[in-house]
Amino acid sequence: MAKMQIDYDRIRELAKSHEEDMVRFLRDLIKIGGESCEEKDKAYRIKEEMEKLGYDKAEIDPLGNVLGWIGKGDRIIAYDGHIDTVGIGNIENWEFDPYEGFETETEIGGRGGSDQLGGVVSSVYGAYMAKELGLIGDEYKLLVTGTVQEEDCDGMCWLHLIERSDIRPEFVVISEPTDMHVYRGHRGRMEIRVDVAGISCHGSAPERGENAIYKMADILKEIEELNNNLKDDPFLGKGTVTTSQIFYTSPSRCAVADSCAISLDRRLTWGETYQSALKEIEDLPSVKKHGAVVSMYKYDRPSWTGEVYEQDCYFPTWVIPEDAPQTLALVEAYTELYGVPKVDKWTFSTNGVAIMGRHGIPCIGLGPGKEAQAHAPNEIQWKEDVVRVAAIYSAVPAVYHNITSEA
Repeated sequence: MAKMQIDYDRIRELAKSHEEDMVRFLRDLIKIGGESCEEKDKAYRIKEEMEKLGYDKAEIDPLGNVLGWIGKGDRIIAYDGHIDTVGIGNIENWEFDPYEGFETETEIGGRGGSDQLGGVVSSVYGAYMAKELGLIGDEYKLLVTGTVQEEDCDGMCWLHLIERSDIRPEFVVISEPTDMHVYRGHRGRMEIRVDVAGISCHGSAPERGENAIYKMADILKEIEELNNNLKDDPFLGKGTVTTSQIFYTSPSRCAVADSCAISLDRRLTWGETYQSALKEIEDLPSVKKHGAVVSMYKYDRPSWTGEVYEQDCYFPTWVIPEDAPQTLALVEAYTELYGVPKVDKWTFSTNGVAIMGRHGIPCIGLGPGKEAQAHAPNEIQWKEDVVRVAAIYSAVPAVYHNITSEA
């Protein structure tokens, strides 16, 4: 196949010419708000922008994801960005209205600016510019997704796209914030529950019962020690486990607790699986001694459309090789436009847990904004980042075509 010609100067110029449009669009999305399962108005606003830009098709699927299509080929290159945000937390920690936001010459403030509505804006405009500049090619079509419920259950939206809608891209660019680096993976995670039973009795004679909280105290000590001995990986880092919640039941404040449960946040490095992580907890001496039950949480919250797609709260680790064609394409597009990027990994989790972690579809990451802005008060996004990422996205299909046609 013939190589595609790429005019990088023209890409930079076109991206810069759309800066005001992108800023306006991002500020609109911030003002709409919308946490997990509340994304309806944002989905329709994104669909409206796609239609205005001349996408071949813009639709909302049964789960509530917004999908924008450009091109007629059979090979799909997708750009993913989730459109839900976390809440604002304590409003006293904000120096400005988190939804009205603010704008300066260089910054846009507001909840979701970095995590990760800025990436959605860059994706919508990057794909549009690829079409305008003739950088898609006849064999490809581009899919831009504004996905729902990522903050609640990362990857569930893509399980629905892959397993229910049979959408299987050749690869997916994840637009979560990357500090303007290229990210090629992250640790996985899972949500574990441990339950232990006791026998209640009057608190004046605790020896007559079995205190479930004391039993759990033994288990908690061993979990803390387990964290120090988990597997390490030279790229992704160490696996971790921490207790995130504790629950109990007791007939009264004057009684021995008859049950106790904890939630565990387990971060999985390369080579760790949900089976191995569960077994590590099940094999703890105090878990065996006290007959504790170890299980995995499930997610079954209805989307804003009412659709339910249940899954275990297991989100696998994923890493794409540094020399994979998808990695090379993103790095080359970045380098030609704005210089050589650092290649690294996310600290947190993304929809890649389902796309690549569960289904083996290659993922590679680049998004505007900074990881440290995610879930923090006074969240901001940088205009230059949004514009530059859109420019890079527009070049990726042609660069990928050129790399793979040489192979």
